[in-house]
Amino acid sequence: MVHISDGVLSPPILAGGFLLAGAMILLTLRDVKAEEVPKISLITAAIFVASLVHFPVGPTSVHLVMNGLAGILLGKRAFASVAVALTLQAVLFQHGGISVIGVNAVNMGIPALLAWQIFEGRRGLTSPKREVVFGAVAGGFAVLGATLILSAELLILGEAFNEIAALVLAAHVPIMLIETAVIGLAAGFLQSVKPEMLIRARGSGHGGA
Repeated sequence: MVHISDGVLSPPILAGGFLLAGAMILLTLRDVKAEEVPKISLITAAIFVASLVHFPVGPTSVHLVMNGLAGILLGKRAFASVAVALTLQAVLFQHGGISVIGVNAVNMGIPALLAWQIFEGRRGLTSPKREVVFGAVAGGFAVLGATLILSAELLILGEAFNEIAALVLAAHVPIMLIETAVIGLAAGFLQSVKPEMLIRARGSGHGGA
């Protein structure tokens, strides 16, 4: 669970979540080009499908997050992709709730943007494994970041949520390790067969899009 459900947060926090998420979407899509839309749609669909498969862990559940994948493939467009995937999950399957879409988008979208910046760290390096290494770090960090933000929000709600916050963090350690490996390998594979799918490292002749 990297989502907060309806009925947990106060109206001012919910409103703030929508305002911040809306501002981030406008900012990250400000100069979007028509040719980017198919790629954004594809990654959004991948996040949507991956997050629907749940594994119960005590009173909560975990699922693949894939916000790191959005970061390394979409760059700054990743926030909007995550927000749309979460909206579809909430509307179609009541996954996470409607009122908390803004907060949940921030929880997952900001780590996706940070994953993009981590992946950008490969620029200037000539190692043939740089995409694997930086993709792995970006993928793992994106899950960790989303989980830490959610856990912090639960802790702020009071002592009643302390145990759940700790459980959420512990339960997502395996997910973080899985996505570290999967996204690292995916980045290396794409660099070999379709490098234009990856966000280009600025100042480098490698990569694409």
